[in-house]
Amino acid sequence: MKNPSIGSEMKKQGESRCTQKTISLLSPLGTIQVSGCENGVHTIQILMDVAPAERSSEAPLSCVVTDSPAETSAEMQRCIEWLQAYFTEPQTTGSLPLPAFHHPALQGDAFTSRVLQVLLSDVKFGETVSYKRLAEMVGNPRAVRAVGGAMRRNPVPLLIPCHRVISSSGQSGPYMSGRGDHLKQWLLTHERQRGDG
Repeated sequence: MKNPSIGSEMKKQGESRCTQKTISLLSPLGTIQVSGCENGVHTIQILMDVAPAERSSEAPLSCVVTDSPAETSAEMQRCIEWLQAYFTEPQTTGSLPLPAFHHPALQGDAFTSRVLQVLLSDVKFGETVSYKRLAEMVGNPRAVRAVGGAMRRNPVPLLIPCHRVISSSGQSGPYMSGRGDHLKQWLLTHERQRGDG
């Protein structure tokens, strides 16, 4: 099932004042914090609170909520369900609905928004794309560095899979400004190993 475009998943910023809530999950990558409001998901942060040595093939492939507000919006719940499926049954994520996104970087026709929309709609689970090819896909083949900037500004990693963007040489390239390179490798390996099952 093809994921709808970001524009159709997003509700307009400023429709109402947001009251953001944060949900924490324990995943094979460590703690993931999802922040959002009734209009959609604002951000996903991978806290990197588990030492790299503890990330191994024996890490439990689960994603459990460890801290949550009493009431959770439907969009936040949809995000949690998607993340849980990504770690436990990743091959099913293509058929799951994505939550609405409610972050300014994902609104309008700005370059960052266009790049992230194309990445979301055209680069599927288990696939990778080079920064150069992604620049070509958004119609600006000379904007390779700007594509890298768009990846750094992605407010919802995992949902919009910036980990699937690699260098033209086939090297994985930086993730989370270079601090999460080991996480990018883990995610790419996870998708290669789990995509067939």
